[in-house]
Amino acid sequence: MESHELARASPRGLFQTGVMDVITLILSLVILAISAHLLFAGNYPNAPPCIKGWIPWFGVAFEFGKSPLTFISQARDKYGPVFTVVAAGKRLTFVTLHEDFRTFFMSKDVDFEQAVQEPVHNTASISKESFYKFHPACNTLIKGRLTPGNMAQLTDHLCEEFNDHLETLGDQGSGGLNELVRAVMYPAVMSNLLGKYNSPGSPFTMEQFKEKFAVYDEGFEYGSQLPDMFLREWASSKCWLLSLLGNMVVKAEDETSSESGNRTLLQHLVTLITDKFLPNYGLLMLWASLANAIPITFWAVAFILSNPTVYQTAMEQISAALKDQDTRKTKVTAEELQQMPYVKWCILEAIRLRAPGAITRRVVKPLRIQNYIIPPGDLLMVSPYWAHRNPHYFPEPEEFKPTKYLKPHMPTLLQYKWTLRALVNNAISPPASTVRMRVLENQVTYLAA
Repeated sequence: MESHELARASPRGLFQTGVMDVITLILSLVILAISAHLLFAGNYPNAPPCIKGWIPWFGVAFEFGKSPLTFISQARDKYGPVFTVVAAGKRLTFVTLHEDFRTFFMSKDVDFEQAVQEPVHNTASISKESFYKFHPACNTLIKGRLTPGNMAQLTDHLCEEFNDHLETLGDQGSGGLNELVRAVMYPAVMSNLLGKYNSPGSPFTMEQFKEKFAVYDEGFEYGSQLPDMFLREWASSKCWLLSLLGNMVVKAEDETSSESGNRTLLQHLVTLITDKFLPNYGLLMLWASLANAIPITFWAVAFILSNPTVYQTAMEQISAALKDQDTRKTKVTAEELQQMPYVKWCILEAIRLRAPGAITRRVVKPLRIQNYIIPPGDLLMVSPYWAHRNPHYFPEPEEFKPTKYLKPHMPTLLQYKWTLRALVNNAISPPASTVRMRVLENQVTYLAA
């Protein structure tokens, strides 16, 4: 016999062959079981129409991933207002009628924590046990920071930071609007959330942070679904940011002399999170703030500057409210913000036009929507992007028209607070109006260059 045949005939060779056969058999059974579950067990009585595709487990992941918003729109037109999509082993059930949104947000048969626990683990490396233990307390803490009594403190600090960084940029220059917004808001928001002692102290450090954070933010959606081994650059940026937050936590722990009312959000987290994942919660908080506040600030300013009529109206309100202030030391109070409703409408309109593609909850008990029963385990999905383009509620939905908000009691998803990401964003948004006003009032030359 040939040498390889002798090797196979030996006891060791036979043992290795047997092991491989067993492994192959087990993997085949697992694949068959998953496929059978998705193909047959997914046929629930009175369930919505289901788009499965023909590839087991993957379902329509490829088609859905190419253009999710287009896929949702086409599926709604073909299958109706409620439909299920099977993609990458998950069942995503979309509801698209405004009348069903209250069920999504308020029903006790759906759960936010169960829907986001796995993505939180993938993106911030927070264990399942830690997340379920500390998330409710984190949620309460952040909402407590948003009370009217705390808003003045947040606004004063952010105004000071914005003034300093806008002053550094000067009145003239060239560059992209997005870079301007990042240059002003990154250090200001970081200082507000993490403490001035934790804000990057040199241009080089800030550039490093911007580079790493940009990679982390841009790959966040992929990182929430795929193992780190498939996203090496993203995983490296995550590790760098976690190390940075670890150092920041040490500094925050040393700042024990701060009075409770003057503590940063990170200092409050230090007293709340008692396990090793404290830096991870800090990273999640920082991402939730910057990844929302920065894009919406950019789009609000861009929309205003691109429409002369909108720009003139906004500037008239800003000038009237802040007419007696030194433009280099602007402070905006809650009362002054109330005098600028048009600026608020501009921000809301920017959020409407640049709303997220989808938000989610986990169905934990059979849930009735329309004439369907949504089975437990499904991820219930709502698309704010399409909900905010419903012409019944938003005439000329693709147009930037802040006067839409003159209409009282207009139904909109903006009335709800969804997810920790949006909740933290709400902590930034009211004071962040200051940077929009300051940019519009004092940096027009810079922006137009």
